[in-house]
Amino acid sequence: MKALLQWAVVLAAIAVNCLEAYTAGAPQSKGEPWPKPAVYQTTDSTLFLSQFNFKFTVVGEDCAILRGALGRYFKLIFYPGSQLSRSKRDALKFHPEEANMAEELLELKVNVQQKCSDGDFPEHGMDESYTLYVGGSSELVSPSIWGALRGLETFSQLTYKGQNGMLLVNETKITDKPRFAWRGVLLDSSRHFLPKKVLFENLDAMAWNKLNVFHWHIVDDQSFPYQSLLFPALSEKGAYDPYTHVYTQQDVADVIEYARVRGIRVVPEFDTPGHSQSWGPGQPGLLTQCYDKSGQPNGQFGPIDPTLNTTYPFLKQFMGEIAKVFPDKYVHLGGDEVSFSCWQSNPTIKQFMTDKGFGSDYAKLEAFYMQNLLDIVGSYGSGYLVWQEVIDNGVKIKPDTIAHVWKSSLDEVKRTTGRGLQTLYSTCWYLDYIAYGRQWPKYYSCDPQNFNGTKAQKDLVIGGELCMWGEFVDATDLISRTWPRGSAVAERLWSPEDVTDHNAAAPRIEEQRCRMVRRGLNAEPINGPGHCVDEFVP
Repeated sequence: MKALLQWAVVLAAIAVNCLEAYTAGAPQSKGEPWPKPAVYQTTDSTLFLSQFNFKFTVVGEDCAILRGALGRYFKLIFYPGSQLSRSKRDALKFHPEEANMAEELLELKVNVQQKCSDGDFPEHGMDESYTLYVGGSSELVSPSIWGALRGLETFSQLTYKGQNGMLLVNETKITDKPRFAWRGVLLDSSRHFLPKKVLFENLDAMAWNKLNVFHWHIVDDQSFPYQSLLFPALSEKGAYDPYTHVYTQQDVADVIEYARVRGIRVVPEFDTPGHSQSWGPGQPGLLTQCYDKSGQPNGQFGPIDPTLNTTYPFLKQFMGEIAKVFPDKYVHLGGDEVSFSCWQSNPTIKQFMTDKGFGSDYAKLEAFYMQNLLDIVGSYGSGYLVWQEVIDNGVKIKPDTIAHVWKSSLDEVKRTTGRGLQTLYSTCWYLDYIAYGRQWPKYYSCDPQNFNGTKAQKDLVIGGELCMWGEFVDATDLISRTWPRGSAVAERLWSPEDVTDHNAAAPRIEEQRCRMVRRGLNAEPINGPGHCVDEFVP
Protein backbone atom coordinates (compact mmCIF):
# COMPACT_ATOMS: atom_id res chain seq x y z
CA MET A 1 0.00 0.00 0.00
CA LYS A 2 2.84 2.36 0.84
CA ALA A 3 4.38 1.70 -2.56
CA LEU A 4 1.06 2.44 -4.26
CA LEU A 5 0.76 5.73 -2.39
CA GLN A 6 4.29 6.68 -3.40
CA TRP A 7 3.48 5.98 -7.06
CA ALA A 8 0.29 8.00 -6.74
CA VAL A 9 2.31 10.97 -5.48
CA VAL A 10 4.76 10.61 -8.37
CA LEU A 11 1.99 10.38 -10.96
CA ALA A 12 0.20 13.36 -9.45
CA ALA A 13 3.41 15.38 -9.64
CA ILE A 14 3.85 14.41 -13.29
CA ALA A 15 0.27 15.41 -14.01
CA VAL A 16 0.75 18.79 -12.32
CA ASN A 17 3.94 19.39 -14.27
CA CYS A 18 2.21 18.52 -17.53
CA LEU A 19 -0.70 20.80 -16.64
CA GLU A 20 1.66 23.65 -15.79
CA ALA A 21 3.63 23.13 -18.98
CA TYR A 22 0.60 23.43 -21.24
CA THR A 23 -1.73 25.88 -19.51
CA ALA A 24 -0.57 28.60 -21.89
CA GLY A 25 1.03 28.56 -25.30
CA ALA A 26 3.55 30.96 -26.78
CA PRO A 27 2.56 34.57 -27.51
CA GLN A 28 2.23 35.53 -31.16
CA SER A 29 4.52 37.93 -32.91
CA LYS A 30 3.03 40.47 -35.32
CA GLY A 31 4.30 40.87 -38.86
CA GLU A 32 7.40 38.70 -38.31
CA PRO A 33 8.56 36.58 -41.26
CA TRP A 34 9.07 32.83 -41.31
CA PRO A 35 11.64 31.49 -42.07
CA LYS A 36 13.79 34.19 -40.54
CA PRO A 37 15.66 36.12 -43.26
CA ALA A 38 19.46 36.18 -43.46
CA VAL A 39 19.57 39.93 -42.73
CA TYR A 40 16.47 41.40 -41.12
CA GLN A 41 16.22 44.99 -39.90
CA THR A 42 12.85 46.35 -38.83
CA THR A 43 11.71 49.51 -37.04
CA ASP A 44 8.71 50.84 -35.14
CA SER A 45 7.88 53.21 -37.98
CA THR A 46 4.54 51.99 -39.32
CA LEU A 47 2.69 52.38 -42.60
CA PHE A 48 -0.84 51.26 -43.42
CA LEU A 49 -2.19 49.55 -46.50
CA SER A 50 -5.53 49.74 -48.25
CA GLN A 51 -6.77 47.31 -50.86
CA PHE A 52 -8.35 50.27 -52.62
CA ASN A 53 -5.06 52.09 -53.14
CA PHE A 54 -2.17 49.62 -52.88
CA LYS A 55 -0.65 48.10 -56.00
CA PHE A 56 2.31 46.05 -57.16
CA THR A 57 4.28 47.68 -59.97
CA VAL A 58 6.54 45.60 -62.20
CA VAL A 59 9.64 47.64 -63.01
CA GLY A 60 11.92 44.85 -64.27
CA GLU A 61 11.38 41.71 -66.30
CA ASP A 62 7.82 40.46 -66.57
CA CYS A 63 6.22 37.08 -67.23
CA ALA A 64 3.07 35.10 -66.48
CA ILE A 65 4.65 33.45 -63.42
CA LEU A 66 5.18 36.87 -61.86
CA ARG A 67 1.76 38.20 -62.82
CA GLY A 68 0.09 35.14 -61.34
CA ALA A 69 2.08 35.51 -58.12
CA LEU A 70 1.16 39.19 -57.77
CA GLY A 71 -2.51 38.27 -58.03
CA ARG A 72 -2.19 35.49 -55.45
CA TYR A 73 -0.33 37.64 -52.97
CA PHE A 74 -2.70 40.58 -53.31
CA LYS A 75 -5.49 38.22 -52.22
CA LEU A 76 -3.40 36.77 -49.38
CA ILE A 77 -2.54 40.23 -48.06
CA PHE A 78 -6.03 41.69 -48.41
CA TYR A 79 -7.94 38.65 -47.20
CA PRO A 80 -11.59 39.01 -46.18
CA GLY A 81 -11.63 40.72 -42.80
CA SER A 82 -8.10 42.06 -43.18
CA GLN A 83 -9.26 45.64 -42.71
CA LEU A 84 -12.19 47.87 -41.96
CA SER A 85 -14.77 49.12 -44.40
CA ARG A 86 -13.80 51.96 -46.70
CA SER A 87 -15.82 54.55 -44.82
CA LYS A 88 -14.25 53.54 -41.53
CA ARG A 89 -10.84 53.42 -43.16
CA ASP A 90 -11.25 56.94 -44.51
CA ALA A 91 -12.18 58.17 -41.05
CA LEU A 92 -9.11 56.55 -39.55
CA LYS A 93 -6.95 57.88 -42.36
CA PHE A 94 -7.67 61.42 -41.30
CA HIS A 95 -7.84 60.66 -37.61
CA PRO A 96 -5.24 57.94 -37.05
CA GLU A 97 -5.37 56.32 -33.64
CA GLU A 98 -1.71 55.33 -33.71
CA ALA A 99 0.61 58.31 -33.37
CA ASN A 100 3.41 56.85 -35.47
CA MET A 101 1.12 55.86 -38.36
CA ALA A 102 1.20 58.81 -40.69
CA GLU A 103 1.76 57.32 -44.15
CA GLU A 104 -0.01 54.96 -46.45
CA LEU A 105 1.99 52.38 -48.41
CA LEU A 106 0.67 52.78 -51.93
CA GLU A 107 3.07 50.67 -53.97
CA LEU A 108 5.64 47.90 -53.94
CA LYS A 109 7.91 47.94 -56.97
CA VAL A 110 8.94 44.46 -58.10
CA ASN A 111 12.20 44.27 -60.00
CA VAL A 112 13.16 40.89 -61.51
CA GLN A 113 16.54 41.50 -63.09
CA GLN A 114 16.97 38.39 -65.25
CA LYS A 115 14.62 37.53 -68.08
CA CYS A 116 11.80 35.25 -66.97
CA SER A 117 9.84 33.14 -69.39
CA ASP A 118 6.37 31.70 -69.08
CA GLY A 119 7.85 28.23 -69.60
CA ASP A 120 10.62 28.45 -66.97
CA PHE A 121 10.99 25.61 -64.52
CA PRO A 122 12.67 25.82 -61.13
CA GLU A 123 15.84 23.75 -60.93
CA HIS A 124 18.44 22.61 -58.45
CA GLY A 125 20.73 25.50 -57.56
CA MET A 126 18.37 28.22 -58.77
CA ASP A 127 18.94 31.71 -57.41
CA GLU A 128 16.34 32.40 -54.69
CA SER A 129 17.96 35.52 -53.26
CA TYR A 130 16.19 38.86 -52.95
CA THR A 131 16.31 42.20 -51.20
CA LEU A 132 13.24 43.93 -49.85
CA TYR A 133 12.79 47.45 -48.58
CA VAL A 134 9.47 48.60 -47.14
CA GLY A 135 9.34 52.32 -46.42
CA GLY A 136 9.30 55.55 -48.36
CA SER A 137 9.98 53.94 -51.74
CA SER A 138 9.30 50.27 -51.29
CA GLU A 139 10.93 47.80 -53.64
CA LEU A 140 11.54 44.08 -54.01
CA VAL A 141 14.60 43.24 -56.10
CA SER A 142 15.70 39.78 -57.17
CA PRO A 143 18.00 38.42 -59.85
CA SER A 144 15.45 35.71 -60.71
CA ILE A 145 11.73 35.06 -60.76
CA TRP A 146 12.27 32.41 -58.06
CA GLY A 147 13.79 34.90 -55.65
CA ALA A 148 10.94 37.30 -56.40
CA LEU A 149 8.45 34.61 -55.33
CA ARG A 150 10.28 34.20 -52.02
CA GLY A 151 10.37 37.96 -51.53
CA LEU A 152 6.64 38.31 -52.19
CA GLU A 153 5.98 35.69 -49.55
CA THR A 154 8.10 37.64 -47.08
CA PHE A 155 6.34 40.91 -47.90
CA SER A 156 2.94 39.28 -47.34
CA GLN A 157 4.12 38.06 -43.93
CA LEU A 158 5.27 41.53 -42.86
CA THR A 159 1.70 42.81 -43.00
CA TYR A 160 -0.49 42.48 -39.93
CA LYS A 161 -3.72 43.83 -38.48
CA GLY A 162 -3.25 46.68 -36.02
CA GLN A 163 -5.25 47.37 -32.86
CA ASN A 164 -7.49 49.78 -34.72
CA GLY A 165 -8.34 47.15 -37.33
CA MET A 166 -6.15 48.57 -40.07
CA LEU A 167 -3.64 46.58 -42.07
CA LEU A 168 -0.13 47.66 -41.09
CA VAL A 169 3.48 47.03 -42.07
CA ASN A 170 6.64 48.24 -40.37
CA GLU A 171 9.49 49.92 -42.18
CA THR A 172 11.85 47.02 -42.88
CA LYS A 173 15.04 46.15 -44.75
CA ILE A 174 15.78 42.56 -45.72
CA THR A 175 18.59 40.89 -47.60
CA ASP A 176 17.84 37.20 -47.90
CA LYS A 177 18.84 33.92 -49.46
CA PRO A 178 18.52 30.27 -48.42
CA ARG A 179 21.21 28.43 -46.52
CA PHE A 180 20.54 25.18 -48.40
CA ALA A 181 19.58 24.75 -52.05
CA TRP A 182 17.44 21.62 -51.51
CA ARG A 183 14.55 22.05 -49.06
CA GLY A 184 12.06 19.29 -49.58
CA VAL A 185 8.88 17.57 -48.47
CA LEU A 186 8.35 13.85 -49.15
CA LEU A 187 4.75 12.70 -49.44
CA ASP A 188 3.75 9.06 -49.84
CA SER A 189 0.74 8.53 -52.12
CA SER A 190 0.93 4.71 -52.19
CA ARG A 191 0.02 3.60 -48.65
CA HIS A 192 -2.96 5.95 -48.84
CA PHE A 193 -4.03 7.74 -52.00
CA LEU A 194 -3.72 11.53 -51.74
CA PRO A 195 -6.25 13.46 -53.87
CA LYS A 196 -4.93 16.22 -56.07
CA LYS A 197 -6.64 18.84 -53.90
CA VAL A 198 -4.57 17.92 -50.84
CA LEU A 199 -1.40 17.87 -52.94
CA PHE A 200 -2.22 21.43 -53.98
CA GLU A 201 -2.79 22.43 -50.35
CA ASN A 202 0.58 21.02 -49.41
CA LEU A 203 2.27 22.87 -52.27
CA ASP A 204 0.71 26.11 -51.02
CA ALA A 205 2.06 25.41 -47.54
CA MET A 206 5.49 24.69 -48.99
CA ALA A 207 5.51 28.02 -50.84
CA TRP A 208 4.42 29.84 -47.65
CA ASN A 209 7.41 28.27 -45.86
CA LYS A 210 9.90 28.71 -48.74
CA LEU A 211 10.39 24.99 -49.36
CA ASN A 212 11.26 24.17 -52.93
CA VAL A 213 11.20 20.41 -53.66
CA PHE A 214 8.14 18.15 -53.66
CA HIS A 215 9.56 14.63 -53.39
CA TRP A 216 6.65 12.56 -54.67
CA HIS A 217 6.95 8.99 -53.40
CA ILE A 218 4.24 8.09 -55.84
CA VAL A 219 4.23 4.25 -55.79
CA ASP A 220 5.21 1.51 -53.34
CA ASP A 221 4.29 -2.06 -52.37
CA GLN A 222 0.71 -1.19 -51.50
CA SER A 223 -0.47 0.51 -54.70
CA PHE A 224 0.63 1.84 -58.08
CA PRO A 225 -1.46 4.97 -58.69
CA TYR A 226 0.73 6.44 -61.46
CA GLN A 227 -1.06 5.91 -64.80
CA SER A 228 1.65 5.06 -67.31
CA LEU A 229 1.21 5.77 -70.99
CA LEU A 230 3.37 2.85 -72.10
CA PHE A 231 2.32 0.37 -69.42
CA PRO A 232 -1.28 1.19 -68.43
CA ALA A 233 -1.72 -2.24 -66.81
CA LEU A 234 0.55 -1.13 -63.96
CA SER A 235 -2.17 1.13 -62.53
CA GLU A 236 -5.08 -0.89 -63.91
CA LYS A 237 -4.00 -3.86 -61.83
CA GLY A 238 -1.80 -2.21 -59.21
CA ALA A 239 -3.81 0.78 -58.00
CA TYR A 240 -6.35 0.56 -55.19
CA ASP A 241 -8.93 1.48 -57.81
CA PRO A 242 -8.04 1.96 -61.48
CA TYR A 243 -10.52 4.81 -61.90
CA THR A 244 -10.76 6.74 -58.64
CA HIS A 245 -7.33 6.15 -57.10
CA VAL A 246 -4.95 6.97 -59.93
CA TYR A 247 -3.02 9.97 -61.16
CA THR A 248 -3.67 10.43 -64.85
CA GLN A 249 -1.12 12.11 -67.06
CA GLN A 250 -3.21 15.27 -66.78
CA ASP A 251 -3.24 15.02 -62.99
CA VAL A 252 0.54 14.75 -62.93
CA ALA A 253 0.85 17.69 -65.31
CA ASP A 254 -1.50 19.74 -63.10
CA VAL A 255 0.58 19.03 -59.99
CA ILE A 256 3.82 19.91 -61.79
CA GLU A 257 2.34 23.17 -63.07
CA TYR A 258 0.86 24.15 -59.71
CA ALA A 259 4.29 23.59 -58.18
CA ARG A 260 6.19 25.30 -61.01
CA VAL A 261 4.50 28.67 -60.70
CA ARG A 262 5.27 28.60 -56.97
CA GLY A 263 8.96 27.90 -57.54
CA ILE A 264 8.71 24.27 -56.43
CA ARG A 265 10.32 21.34 -58.19
CA VAL A 266 8.59 17.95 -58.45
CA VAL A 267 11.01 15.03 -58.05
CA PRO A 268 9.28 11.64 -58.44
CA GLU A 269 10.42 8.48 -56.69
CA PHE A 270 9.99 5.05 -58.24
CA ASP A 271 11.56 2.82 -55.61
CA THR A 272 13.04 -0.50 -56.78
CA PRO A 273 14.04 -3.34 -56.61
CA GLY A 274 12.29 -3.58 -53.22
CA HIS A 275 9.02 -1.82 -52.37
CA SER A 276 7.74 -3.03 -55.74
CA GLN A 277 4.93 -5.51 -55.00
CA SER A 278 2.34 -3.32 -56.73
CA TRP A 279 4.32 -3.50 -59.98
CA GLY A 280 3.84 -7.26 -60.28
CA PRO A 281 0.17 -7.65 -61.26
CA GLY A 282 0.52 -5.26 -64.20
CA GLN A 283 3.90 -6.51 -65.39
CA PRO A 284 4.01 -10.33 -65.15
CA GLY A 285 7.49 -11.79 -64.88
CA LEU A 286 9.02 -8.69 -63.32
CA LEU A 287 9.06 -9.80 -59.68
CA THR A 288 11.05 -12.70 -58.25
CA GLN A 289 9.23 -15.98 -57.73
CA CYS A 290 9.77 -17.19 -54.16
CA TYR A 291 10.27 -20.88 -53.29
CA ASP A 292 9.57 -22.92 -50.18
CA LYS A 293 12.04 -25.15 -48.35
CA SER A 294 11.17 -28.13 -50.57
CA GLY A 295 12.19 -26.18 -53.67
CA GLN A 296 8.67 -25.50 -54.95
CA PRO A 297 7.15 -22.10 -55.84
CA ASN A 298 5.13 -20.92 -52.83
CA GLY A 299 2.95 -18.42 -54.67
CA GLN A 300 4.74 -15.42 -53.15
CA PHE A 301 6.81 -12.80 -54.96
CA GLY A 302 9.79 -10.78 -53.81
CA PRO A 303 11.77 -7.84 -55.22
CA ILE A 304 12.24 -7.25 -58.94
CA ASP A 305 14.18 -10.12 -60.50
CA PRO A 306 17.62 -8.77 -61.52
CA THR A 307 18.56 -11.88 -63.51
CA LEU A 308 15.94 -11.82 -66.27
CA ASN A 309 16.73 -10.42 -69.71
CA THR A 310 13.23 -8.90 -69.84
CA THR A 311 13.73 -6.74 -66.72
CA TYR A 312 16.03 -4.11 -68.16
CA PRO A 313 14.25 -3.43 -71.49
CA PHE A 314 11.08 -2.81 -69.46
CA LEU A 315 12.92 -0.45 -67.13
CA LYS A 316 14.50 1.38 -70.07
CA GLN A 317 11.09 2.09 -71.60
CA PHE A 318 9.44 2.97 -68.31
CA MET A 319 12.20 5.28 -67.08
CA GLY A 320 12.30 6.91 -70.51
CA GLU A 321 8.64 7.81 -70.05
CA ILE A 322 9.32 9.19 -66.58
CA ALA A 323 12.12 11.38 -67.98
CA LYS A 324 9.61 12.90 -70.41
CA VAL A 325 6.68 13.30 -68.01
CA PHE A 326 8.62 14.84 -65.13
CA PRO A 327 10.72 17.81 -66.32
CA ASP A 328 13.08 17.99 -63.33
CA LYS A 329 16.61 16.79 -63.96
CA TYR A 330 16.46 14.43 -61.00
CA VAL A 331 14.54 11.25 -60.27
CA HIS A 332 14.69 9.35 -56.99
CA LEU A 333 15.43 5.65 -57.60
CA GLY A 334 15.00 4.39 -54.05
CA GLY A 335 17.07 1.25 -53.45
CA ASP A 336 16.27 0.91 -49.74
CA GLU A 337 15.13 -2.00 -47.57
CA VAL A 338 15.63 -4.80 -50.10
CA SER A 339 14.78 -8.16 -48.52
CA PHE A 340 17.09 -10.92 -49.77
CA SER A 341 15.04 -13.89 -48.51
CA CYS A 342 13.09 -14.44 -51.74
CA TRP A 343 16.20 -14.10 -53.87
CA GLN A 344 17.93 -16.63 -51.61
CA SER A 345 15.08 -19.12 -52.10
CA ASN A 346 15.04 -18.96 -55.91
CA PRO A 347 17.20 -21.64 -57.62
CA THR A 348 17.63 -19.66 -60.83
CA ILE A 349 18.92 -16.65 -58.91
CA LYS A 350 21.24 -18.84 -56.83
CA GLN A 351 22.73 -20.20 -60.05
CA PHE A 352 23.08 -16.66 -61.39
CA MET A 353 24.95 -15.71 -58.23
CA THR A 354 27.36 -18.59 -58.80
CA ASP A 355 27.87 -17.75 -62.47
CA LYS A 356 28.64 -14.10 -61.61
CA GLY A 357 31.00 -15.03 -58.80
CA PHE A 358 28.84 -13.27 -56.19
CA GLY A 359 28.97 -16.21 -53.82
CA SER A 360 26.29 -15.77 -51.15
CA ASP A 361 26.61 -11.98 -50.95
CA TYR A 362 23.20 -10.81 -52.14
CA ALA A 363 24.19 -7.19 -51.66
CA LYS A 364 26.27 -7.74 -54.80
CA LEU A 365 23.14 -8.83 -56.66
CA GLU A 366 21.38 -5.67 -55.52
CA ALA A 367 24.40 -3.67 -56.65
CA PHE A 368 24.25 -5.45 -60.04
CA TYR A 369 20.61 -4.42 -60.44
CA MET A 370 21.14 -0.85 -59.31
CA GLN A 371 24.14 -0.41 -61.60
CA ASN A 372 22.05 -1.43 -64.60
CA LEU A 373 19.23 0.89 -63.51
CA LEU A 374 21.59 3.81 -62.96
CA ASP A 375 23.09 3.29 -66.41
CA ILE A 376 19.60 3.34 -67.92
CA VAL A 377 18.59 6.54 -66.14
CA GLY A 378 21.92 8.14 -66.94
CA SER A 379 21.42 7.40 -70.63
CA TYR A 380 18.48 9.82 -70.61
CA GLY A 381 20.62 12.58 -69.14
CA SER A 382 18.81 12.42 -65.82
CA GLY A 383 20.43 12.89 -62.46
CA TYR A 384 19.40 10.64 -59.66
CA LEU A 385 19.01 10.30 -55.93
CA VAL A 386 19.31 7.02 -54.06
CA TRP A 387 18.68 6.02 -50.48
CA GLN A 388 21.81 5.46 -48.44
CA GLU A 389 21.76 1.63 -48.71
CA VAL A 390 22.84 1.91 -52.34
CA ILE A 391 25.94 3.78 -51.24
CA ASP A 392 26.55 1.44 -48.31
CA ASN A 393 26.43 -1.58 -50.63
CA GLY A 394 29.17 -0.17 -52.83
CA VAL A 395 27.26 0.43 -56.05
CA LYS A 396 29.32 2.28 -58.66
CA ILE A 397 27.64 5.66 -59.12
CA LYS A 398 28.17 8.89 -60.99
CA PRO A 399 29.95 11.70 -59.13
CA ASP A 400 26.82 13.88 -59.23
CA THR A 401 24.65 11.25 -57.51
CA ILE A 402 22.80 12.57 -54.49
CA ALA A 403 22.84 10.31 -51.43
CA HIS A 404 19.68 10.48 -49.33
CA VAL A 405 20.33 9.60 -45.67
CA TRP A 406 17.29 8.39 -43.74
CA LYS A 407 18.58 6.20 -40.92
CA SER A 408 21.33 6.12 -38.31
CA SER A 409 23.12 9.24 -37.11
CA LEU A 410 24.89 12.10 -38.80
CA ASP A 411 27.90 9.78 -39.01
CA GLU A 412 26.27 8.45 -42.16
CA VAL A 413 26.36 11.96 -43.63
CA LYS A 414 30.03 12.09 -42.71
CA ARG A 415 30.57 8.85 -44.66
CA THR A 416 28.67 9.87 -47.80
CA THR A 417 30.26 13.31 -47.96
CA GLY A 418 33.61 11.65 -47.26
CA ARG A 419 33.10 9.83 -50.56
CA GLY A 420 32.60 13.19 -52.28
CA LEU A 421 28.85 12.78 -52.73
CA GLN A 422 26.22 15.48 -52.42
CA THR A 423 23.97 14.49 -49.55
CA LEU A 424 20.42 15.10 -48.31
CA TYR A 425 19.42 14.43 -44.72
CA SER A 426 16.05 13.23 -43.41
CA THR A 427 16.77 11.04 -40.37
CA CYS A 428 15.52 13.50 -37.75
CA TRP A 429 12.61 14.79 -39.83
CA TYR A 430 10.22 11.84 -40.05
CA LEU A 431 7.09 13.81 -39.23
CA ASP A 432 4.77 10.79 -39.49
CA TYR A 433 5.98 9.90 -35.98
CA ILE A 434 3.78 11.71 -33.49
CA ALA A 435 3.79 12.14 -29.72
CA TYR A 436 2.13 14.28 -27.08
CA GLY A 437 3.35 17.80 -26.53
CA ARG A 438 5.54 20.22 -28.43
CA GLN A 439 7.53 18.32 -31.01
CA TRP A 440 8.75 21.11 -33.25
CA PRO A 441 11.76 22.14 -31.10
CA LYS A 442 13.46 18.79 -31.74
CA TYR A 443 13.00 19.27 -35.49
CA TYR A 444 14.25 22.83 -35.12
CA SER A 445 17.40 21.74 -33.32
CA CYS A 446 18.44 19.21 -35.97
CA ASP A 447 21.16 20.51 -38.30
CA PRO A 448 22.33 18.37 -41.26
CA GLN A 449 25.82 19.90 -41.06
CA ASN A 450 26.27 19.13 -37.38
CA PHE A 451 28.89 16.41 -37.77
CA ASN A 452 32.63 16.21 -37.33
CA GLY A 453 33.77 16.74 -40.91
CA THR A 454 35.79 19.10 -43.04
CA LYS A 455 34.38 22.26 -44.58
CA ALA A 456 34.48 20.56 -47.98
CA GLN A 457 32.34 17.73 -46.60
CA LYS A 458 29.84 20.09 -45.04
CA ASP A 459 29.58 22.01 -48.30
CA LEU A 460 28.42 18.75 -49.92
CA VAL A 461 25.32 18.73 -47.69
CA ILE A 462 22.89 20.38 -50.07
CA GLY A 463 19.90 20.29 -47.73
CA GLY A 464 17.27 17.95 -46.43
CA GLU A 465 13.70 16.77 -46.58
CA LEU A 466 10.95 16.22 -44.09
CA CYS A 467 9.16 12.92 -44.68
CA MET A 468 5.47 12.21 -44.25
CA TRP A 469 5.03 8.50 -44.84
CA GLY A 470 1.50 7.30 -45.47
CA GLU A 471 0.83 4.23 -43.34
CA PHE A 472 -1.44 6.24 -41.03
CA VAL A 473 -1.84 9.41 -43.10
CA ASP A 474 -4.33 10.28 -45.81
CA ALA A 475 -6.27 13.35 -46.93
CA THR A 476 -8.00 13.60 -43.54
CA ASP A 477 -4.84 14.28 -41.54
CA LEU A 478 -1.96 14.94 -43.94
CA ILE A 479 -1.99 18.73 -43.63
CA SER A 480 -2.50 18.88 -39.87
CA ARG A 481 0.29 16.37 -39.22
CA THR A 482 2.70 18.09 -41.56
CA TRP A 483 2.04 21.73 -40.68
CA PRO A 484 3.24 23.72 -38.86
CA ARG A 485 5.74 21.14 -37.61
CA GLY A 486 7.18 21.22 -41.12
CA SER A 487 7.72 24.95 -40.67
CA ALA A 488 10.42 24.16 -38.11
CA VAL A 489 12.29 22.16 -40.75
CA ALA A 490 11.78 24.95 -43.26
CA GLU A 491 13.48 27.52 -41.05
CA ARG A 492 16.36 25.20 -40.31
CA LEU A 493 16.97 24.72 -44.04
CA TRP A 494 16.51 28.38 -45.03
CA SER A 495 17.80 30.58 -42.21
CA PRO A 496 21.43 31.19 -41.20
CA GLU A 497 23.24 28.56 -39.17
CA ASP A 498 23.17 30.68 -35.99
CA VAL A 499 19.35 30.94 -35.92
CA THR A 500 18.89 28.15 -33.39
CA ASP A 501 16.97 29.49 -30.36
CA HIS A 502 13.57 27.76 -30.38
CA ASN A 503 12.35 29.92 -27.49
CA ALA A 504 12.98 33.04 -29.55
CA ALA A 505 11.34 31.36 -32.54
CA ALA A 506 8.20 30.27 -30.67
CA PRO A 507 6.20 33.53 -31.11
CA ARG A 508 7.05 33.62 -34.81
CA ILE A 509 6.08 30.00 -35.48
CA GLU A 510 2.87 30.64 -33.54
CA GLU A 511 2.14 33.55 -35.88
CA GLN A 512 3.09 31.41 -38.87
CA ARG A 513 0.66 28.72 -37.76
CA CYS A 514 -2.16 31.25 -37.42
CA ARG A 515 -1.16 32.79 -40.75
CA MET A 516 -1.61 29.41 -42.45
CA VAL A 517 -4.89 28.86 -40.64
CA ARG A 518 -6.10 32.25 -41.85
CA ARG A 519 -5.16 31.25 -45.38
CA GLY A 520 -7.39 28.18 -45.14
CA LEU A 521 -4.97 25.47 -44.04
CA ASN A 522 -5.94 23.19 -41.14
CA ALA A 523 -2.53 23.54 -39.48
CA GLU A 524 -2.53 22.04 -35.99
CA PRO A 525 -1.74 23.89 -32.73
CA ILE A 526 1.95 23.80 -31.99
CA ASN A 527 2.69 25.44 -28.62
CA GLY A 528 -0.22 24.46 -26.40
CA PRO A 529 -3.39 26.41 -25.50
CA GLY A 530 -4.09 29.63 -27.35
CA HIS A 531 -6.11 31.00 -30.22
CA CYS A 532 -5.88 32.56 -33.66
CA VAL A 533 -7.75 35.77 -34.42
CA ASP A 534 -9.01 34.11 -37.59
CA GLU A 535 -9.78 30.52 -36.62
CA PHE A 536 -9.95 27.64 -39.10
CA VAL A 537 -13.40 27.04 -40.56
CA PRO A 538 -13.82 23.59 -42.22
